[in-house]
Amino acid sequence: MDEVTISGARRNVGRALRRRCPNCGATGVWKNWLVLRDRCPACGFRFDRGEPGYFLGVYLVNFVVAELGFAVLFVTALVVTWPNVPWRPVTVGSVAVAAVAPFVTYPYARGVWIGLDLLFRPEKGGEI
Repeated sequence: MDEVTISGARRNVGRALRRRCPNCGATGVWKNWLVLRDRCPACGFRFDRGEPGYFLGVYLVNFVVAELGFAVLFVTALVVTWPNVPWRPVTVGSVAVAAVAPFVTYPYARGVWIGLDLLFRPEKGGEI
């Protein structure tokens, strides 16, 4: 196994955050905002590594990000407006963040998940 490096992690995560293939950096790996292609159109890298439940971690990460967004917004609003908290706008805004955040962050979470997995488990010959 190759050595896991900070530069490799930075490269893979950077590619994922730009919605590119974490293996080669090519564009066009997403059919639309939420649907990832089966393989990279440039290098043929298979995004699903073939394990049952491979993407469950993505859902967990996405859920945690949404909940943290809700908590940060809620606590910030309370601190900034205390003692006269406008409860209705704080509640509506917090719920909106919790509802929208998973859809906004999903492609990034999935790409980062694949990029980090690729870093720790590089593709083997014939896996593509």
